[in-house]
Amino acid sequence: MPLITQVAEAVIAELNGTTFSQPFTAVRSYLPRSELAELKALKVTVVPSGLSVVTASRGQTQQDVAIDVAVQQKLTGEDNTDLDPLLALAEEIAAHFRGKRLTSFPHAIWVKTEFKTIYAPDHIDQLRTFTSVVSLTFRVIE
Repeated sequence: MPLITQVAEAVIAELNGTTFSQPFTAVRSYLPRSELAELKALKVTVVPSGLSVVTASRGQTQQDVAIDVAVQQKLTGEDNTDLDPLLALAEEIAAHFRGKRLTSFPHAIWVKTEFKTIYAPDHIDQLRTFTSVVSLTFRVIE
């Protein structure tokens, strides 16, 4: 199994093995497409999204693996009470990985988190769907 896939699976194991403010089951996908009807329930998708490899020393390489975690749900309204809990969940997910090694793949240690999209205003406006993408970077030295 490719390294990026191993790290993505370890992220899924962490997400599904942790209790967050809202229940969900994370899944992995290379093409995270959803029909709007499928988003009535909260959806968390893990996408292997990038790999950077550089020399760490003569005999070792440093591999930075980027994994995107998308939080999506169809909205019943557009006010703060509908959006705040979903944004809070995205922040909870980001905070969960901060400074940690992945339990099922301990060679991978967190180095960075970015919100590629803290929330997508066009998704709220046009699709009435909340979308947030948390990009997690883990470093593996081999």
